[in-house]
Formats: sequence, structure tokens, C-alpha cells
Amino acid sequence: MSHDQDAPVAASTSPAAPAGTAGPASQTRRTALVTGPTAGIGRSFAEQLARGGHDLVLVARDRERLEEVAATLRASYAVDVEVLPADLADRAQLRVVEDRLRDPARPVDLLVNNAGFGLKGRFLDNDVDAETAMLDVLVTAVMRLSHAALGPMAARGSGGIINVSSVAAFLPRGTYSAAKAWVNSFSEWAAQEYRDRGVTITALCPGFTRTEFHSRMDVRQDSAPDFLWLDADELVATALADHARGRVYSVPSLQYKAITTAARVVPNRLLQRLQSLGRR
Repeated sequence: MSHDQDAPVAASTSPAAPAGTAGPASQTRRTALVTGPTAGIGRSFAEQLARGGHDLVLVARDRERLEEVAATLRASYAVDVEVLPADLADRAQLRVVEDRLRDPARPVDLLVNNAGFGLKGRFLDNDVDAETAMLDVLVTAVMRLSHAALGPMAARGSGGIINVSSVAAFLPRGTYSAAKAWVNSFSEWAAQEYRDRGVTITALCPGFTRTEFHSRMDVRQDSAPDFLWLDADELVATALADHARGRVYSVPSLQYKAITTAARVVPNRLLQRLQSLGRR
């Protein structure tokens, strides 16, 4: 899994920032909520947003890892970081995050739906409860958190959501690909629906990325050509730039732009031959 397991506990907020970095000035800073920020793409989002001056709300299952990331970001960038441990596959814990997004006293300007995981086996080899849990995180959590964030954002007339999807959304590959196809469809619809209300929504579609996601899936780097492997920091920088430009899709690198373009016109039977390239 790309998010981390821990029992639900109360949220914690950062200690007082050094003089000159908190106080009235901090009230004008934007706040981003990032799910799955302890490693890989999510960690890069947290790092780059903090570097840009965003205060953060970090959501994952492993409180210890969350606190480690939060401490590093506070020390490096003098931003406020709130830690909110939650398993997004658990409806009660998910509601805690929804409530945080709706809190009018602490508005969230940017939601990054990054948390997710894949399964190693083929569909019939996997436990159906594991497949369901994957849908809970990849689809249900994205929908519910987006719903919670969109209300306040639309009411304010400003805000943004970045949904981390995958190039797998364009390829026929079981539950994971189907879930990411939903993320793309939902993001494209919501981007058009709420653009006039000041909300920008972007679907990030990475390919193979050097992160824990692929190592946990036992996907070796030699399983795909070197030119297909992406750097998490570079693709996140591209995603943030695309989001700032109001783009609905962010597809990093020319090679993946070519793949996603071809996927729209190539017959499915040929696309299925690409399944050995993995889930992202």
C-alpha cells in the first residue's frame, strides 16, 4: 500500500513557529491537505507545497511517519503542519478528514487526493475484500473528500483539487485501471462544472515512478525501459504548474503523452499487450 497503517488517533498541530514566521502573517498563507504524504509522490507534493509557503494538513495511516515528515517540513520551511492520522478505507476515519475539509474556521485551499495502493495478484487471485478496500481508497475516498472540499471552495469562489490518477486509466487492467478511469472521468466533469465558481481541478496521470508504490508491488525497475521511469519531484513540479495554468490533465513527459494519446485510438486488444508494463 502507498499509504501507511496505524490506529486512528486525534489530530495534532504544529508547535508555535519561530518568531517572524507565524502569527498574523501565517493567517494569510494558503493551506493544502495532502493524503498519502509519507513517501513518493505524496511526499513530494508536501515538500514542494511547503517550500512554496503552504501550511499543510497531512493525512495517512501511520502517525509516526506522519510526525517525522511534519517535523522535517516545519524545520525546513517554517510552515504550520497539522497531522491527521486516518485510514481512508474506514468510513468513520474518512469522515474525520471530510469534517476537516468542511471546517469554516480553517479553510483548505488545495486538496491533493494522492493516497492509494495496488494489488499484486490477478483479479481472481485476490481476496474480494482487498479489491473492495482498494476501491474504497481509490474511488470512494476521492469522491467523498472532493465533495467535502468543493462546497466551501465553491462558496468562497476559490480553491483547487489535484487527483492523482494514472496512465493505467487509459489501459484495460482490472480494478486498479477501472478506478483510475473513474478518477479521470470525475475530474474532467468536475473541472468543467466548477470552473466558473473559481475551483480548478486537475487529474495527474503519472506512469512508472521511482517510489515505494512499485517496490511494494514487486515491480522491478528493469521491468520497463529506463525512459519510462519518472522522477517523483519532477512530475509533481509539472503537476503543480499544470494546475496553476488551469489544465484538467497533467501527463508528465512526452513518452506518456504519446501513450495516453495512442490509447484513445488503439484497439483494446492491442492495449492489453501493454499490461505487462505494470499498473502505473
